[in-house]
Amino acid sequence: MEKLSVIIPCFNEEAALGECYSRTRTALNALDCATEIIFVNDGSTDSTRAILDELAAKDNNVKVIHFSRNFGHQPAVSCGIKNCDADWAIVMDADMQDPPELIPDILNLARTEHANSIYCVRTSREEESRFKLLTANWFYRTMNRMSEVEFPLDTGDFRLIDRKIMNEFKRLKENGKYIRGLISWIGFKQVPFYYVRKARVAGTTKYPLRKMMKFATNALLYFSKKPLQIVMGLGFFAIIIGLILAIWVILGKIYGFSNAELGWTSTITVTVFFGGVQLLTIGVVGQYIGVLFDEIKDRPEYIIDEKRNF
Repeated sequence: MEKLSVIIPCFNEEAALGECYSRTRTALNALDCATEIIFVNDGSTDSTRAILDELAAKDNNVKVIHFSRNFGHQPAVSCGIKNCDADWAIVMDADMQDPPELIPDILNLARTEHANSIYCVRTSREEESRFKLLTANWFYRTMNRMSEVEFPLDTGDFRLIDRKIMNEFKRLKENGKYIRGLISWIGFKQVPFYYVRKARVAGTTKYPLRKMMKFATNALLYFSKKPLQIVMGLGFFAIIIGLILAIWVILGKIYGFSNAELGWTSTITVTVFFGGVQLLTIGVVGQYIGVLFDEIKDRPEYIIDEKRNF
């Protein structure tokens, strides 16, 4: 008999967990296969841990993983996938922006299309700020232009994956995972499912601007070398400008149409320009070196404190 797991990362979700569990369990009860829910507690500091332990105590099909501290959303999703032994897995958030009532339709589409992955595409987002919508729109389209891999637009981690993709995912060794990008990179047959993303039932976003910027930077650094190519192009452009200015000054001296001593403004402008290009280049290269430094340390992606019902 087939088995489906729902992987739900949690960080300070005490206000949403009751509804999350009841709605997800109701949706799973309608399926014709064995089901389970895997909650990954990402070092929550509220009562999330106690609530999850209570759910695991009353429902043997609820599995709980507690981290030793907060490691982040992507490591929590990665942990859920690596600890899943089902034929299918659905990744969704605990705040109910990804409606669990769609699970039967998503699974049915995967079976009908013989798909290895169903990625959920947001046709609209309820109660999202204009800034969030604009930055998300910019991020996905920029990633497609910069990356060697084609990513589906307007998608998040809400998706279904099969055993084949989970097995390949477990082989990936990098710690700074951009999971939706990695699943696209793995390939096989991937089919879209369109839905309206709902407003969260409780709590606040776990991705403020600072974390959004870090997430976007990691995604770009792990999937594209184009930033290096861009700064190299800026370096060539700066060299050409420098050569043109040097020729202009030399010819001016010879033919008397320039007075280099009077060019203080242009000198400062060129100095600032070249300095900016150099600092930008060093900064981009430094980001890639930082990624290499993090990876060669070979620290674990997360540390598990306790498991329940495994």
